Amino acid sequence: SQAAPATILRVDLYGTALVLELFGNVIAKGGSAIVIASQSGHRLPALTAEQNKALALTPVEELLALPMLQPDQVTDPLNAYQLSKRGNSLRVAAQAVQWGKRGARVNTISPGIIFTPLARDELNGPRGDGYRRMIDSSAAGRGGTPDEVGAVAALLMGPEGTFITGSDFLMDGGVTAQYWYGDDQ
Repeated sequence: SQAAPATILRVDLYGTALVLELFGNVIAKGGSAIVIASQSGHRLPALTAEQNKALALTPVEELLALPMLQPDQVTDPLNAYQLSKRGNSLRVAAQAVQWGKRGARVNTISPGIIFTPLARDELNGPRGDGYRRMIDSSAAGRGGTPDEVGAVAALLMGPEGTFITGSDFLMDGGVTAQYWYGDDQ
């Protein structure tokens, strides 16, 4: 969430929706894809059933015109990021139906704080204290590694994952569980 809300929605939501649609039109039987969503999508307060359906099914070229995505509704970068990542998970679930008709699969992985260069920048930036609190209060008590995300991706892309499609894998060390159900709630 290091850009303006409109930019985040355009890149993270619209861009992903466009790629899903285009790849879905050409992916071969047996193909599989993974979209990286985020734990942030799970921390967004509940949307209405209509909003969920709109994020999942609105034609790509009409997506950014949804009333819920207008500048007066999405005023800060974090909210734009959360909506984008929730939308990614919802669109993947919807696209799994279409991809399945071609004999292909698509899933999302929603990582939490994974120790990458971007996460290190965030930890040293203005929101670093919040990130450290999330890590410290999580069930795992640590951030994740790229190799751990890779292991989930390998499962989803490999022969052991051929029954898995339209699914979202939240892997955040329990940060989201703490957020919704922890001692501070």
